Amino acid sequence: MEKLVIDAKGMHYTPLNKQIRQAVASGVKEIEINNVLGQRFIANGLRGDVKIIINGIPGGDLCMFMNGPECTVYGDCEHAPGNTMDGGMIVVHGSAGDAVAHSMRGGKVYVRGNIGYRGGIHMKEYESKKPMLIIGGTSHAFLGEYMAGGLILVFCMGEESFMRDRGIGSGIHGGEIVIRGEVADRLLGVGAKKVEFTESDLTRLSPVIEDFCSRFNIDPAPLMNTNYTRIVPSSSRPFAGKYTWE
Repeated sequence: MEKLVIDAKGMHYTPLNKQIRQAVASGVKEIEINNVLGQRFIANGLRGDVKIIINGIPGGDLCMFMNGPECTVYGDCEHAPGNTMDGGMIVVHGSAGDAVAHSMRGGKVYVRGNIGYRGGIHMKEYESKKPMLIIGGTSHAFLGEYMAGGLILVFCMGEESFMRDRGIGSGIHGGEIVIRGEVADRLLGVGAKKVEFTESDLTRLSPVIEDFCSRFNIDPAPLMNTNYTRIVPSSSRPFAGKYTWE
């Protein structure tokens, strides 16, 4: 069987996740889950080449520890999607709660709307893995807190066209945060600094921008012809450099 459709209405998350695991083990390549309403830990620790489509609002820790699958959510997410994710992809067509991509060390998380507090907290790199958190809207306070590697890219599309909340990059010691538009100095956290965003930076991030836009049917041109603020650790640390995002 190539595709499995699950009706999750009223279903506890334990039997739901058991059914998902059994399907992947049997070789199913696509799983569509309908009527999702708050079930936690969906695709928790899942491995394999499988696409998961979620129609509804998944609960906390979506795809925690996941490595490989691609999960698309047609709705909003609760807290911590991508928690400690090792590889794969999450695409959220709505908004998400706090601690998105918490401790993520590989893979990609794309959120079309806004996210809550402490997005990308403790994001880290692991050997060749360089995680990405891409946000179409904006974020609340402490974005990239204690960040140790990877990329956070914020487009500020929507009702709020600029960052408002403080603590950006608080305690950052690796990776980079790139935000469309100007970012006030007062919004930077301790240990973070702004550096020039260059044409070469735009060139290396262009594939990421184009991929994000393709997922949500967005015209990438306005995101290519605009200014960005690049935020990195204020101290000289091994992982504070620039990366090519492939």
